[in-house]
Amino acid sequence: MTAIIRKAAEQDLDAVADLFDQYRRFYGRPADLARARAFIGERMRRGESHLLVADLGDGRLGGFVQLYPGFSSVAAAPVLILNDLFVAPDCRRLGLGRQLMEAAQQTGRETGAVYLTLSTAVDNHAAQALYESLAWVRDRDFFHYEWMTGIAP
Repeated sequence: MTAIIRKAAEQDLDAVADLFDQYRRFYGRPADLARARAFIGERMRRGESHLLVADLGDGRLGGFVQLYPGFSSVAAAPVLILNDLFVAPDCRRLGLGRQLMEAAQQTGRETGAVYLTLSTAVDNHAAQALYESLAWVRDRDFFHYEWMTGIAP
């Protein structure tokens, strides 16, 4: 299936919020549509991310990818952090994830990012296969660490 991959617009907020809530549940968070809507709405209003959607052309969105701008001190250049990629369960295996990833890569080129980076769960083999098929390389030189502030998400 070929979707139209485009920047999310204000009228997409409710649909994207629903997808974002499903994404959060996929990663073990409780359903909270109000929180999802507030978070996505704020990112859109502030222009804090590149939020691309897969428009199925029938009034539905099949998925989204969200990239956050950042910087590499070592490269002394801008980068993009691919923080979120989600395809609705009924739209999986249709190529939407690949289309969204290709659009994310194009966004990186268009914005002058020297690289895009992402993290995924170690058991998310479907996502890993997609990334590797698009020439993403798993980092073997660095470990990913987190430090929790104690502030509840």
